[in-house]
Amino acid sequence: MSDLPAPDRPDLPPDPPEDEEGGPVKPFLEHLEDLRWTLIKAVAALVISMVVCLIASNRLVKILTWPLTHAQELAAGRNPAITVWLGTNLLGRLPRGDLAGALDGTNAPRSVTLVPQLVGTNFVLAVRPDPPTDPHATAPMSLVALKNYSPTGPFTVALNIMLYGGLGLASPFLLLFLGQFVVPALRRRERAFLYRAAAVGGGLFLAGVAFCYFVIMQVMLLMTVEFSRWMGFNADEWRAEDYISFMLKFLLGAGLSFQLPVVLLTLIRVGLLSRTTLARFRPYFVVVNLVFCAFITPSGDPVTLLLLAVPLHILYEVSLVIAWFWERRDQRAADAAA
Repeated sequence: MSDLPAPDRPDLPPDPPEDEEGGPVKPFLEHLEDLRWTLIKAVAALVISMVVCLIASNRLVKILTWPLTHAQELAAGRNPAITVWLGTNLLGRLPRGDLAGALDGTNAPRSVTLVPQLVGTNFVLAVRPDPPTDPHATAPMSLVALKNYSPTGPFTVALNIMLYGGLGLASPFLLLFLGQFVVPALRRRERAFLYRAAAVGGGLFLAGVAFCYFVIMQVMLLMTVEFSRWMGFNADEWRAEDYISFMLKFLLGAGLSFQLPVVLLTLIRVGLLSRTTLARFRPYFVVVNLVFCAFITPSGDPVTLLLLAVPLHILYEVSLVIAWFWERRDQRAADAAA
């Protein structure tokens, strides 16, 4: 009798439906052992990622300061200025109109150098336009000079890069190890939904970071400097640790805010939210979205706020469309079953 297959044995329960499959049943201690190894692998991946980011911190600083340099190029196109040098020392930048009288017939150089010149028995400083091959003319201009004003400044920058960069670099591995621990206990349909949510969520996170890095940051930096000057303050120097920390946190916040469709659709899928409720909440979401974007955009200017609020509202509308499609699909399936 013990050699009979499972369907012919009356003492065994029938096999669960294929969709109800939830993986093998394990004792509690085996689950704890799986959890222990999951934590060990996650911590190891995080530590290795943090060490890699620490070693490459100087290169990551160049990546994080690119929006600041590119914002200077945008500002130079709108307000042309000439960099004034005295030897290897940067004296400042002046509007081209202020040096028009000293640049007879020149083609508006990017930079000029003050050089001593003998006039009679006296030495005066003459303005010499720098040729295009001069290091002064080809040196990249930054909107604001980033400087450290304390002995611990460089270490603070390195620690911020190590922490946030390590989390970002290790996140795919952390999700993989977490999935290996959770997925075996899920049903087949739940696994398929989890895989799709992870893929879409990862893509949206990268899209949010890229949109913030290439679009929002440059506009916001320009608006911040211009507003500071309008208020009567100089905006020529920033603390390097403040800038790097701000960049990392804002990029992370933008990436997480783009997870809105994943959160809404997951709530709809598990039955905690309906498409009708989501549609009725649209006017309130407009207000909540503006308040949220005003909170996470440090500059507070309306241009930067709208640059982040408009994509989030588009993602909200996309979630409504997908929820409507799911509702119609489920209704057709129910009608066919009836």
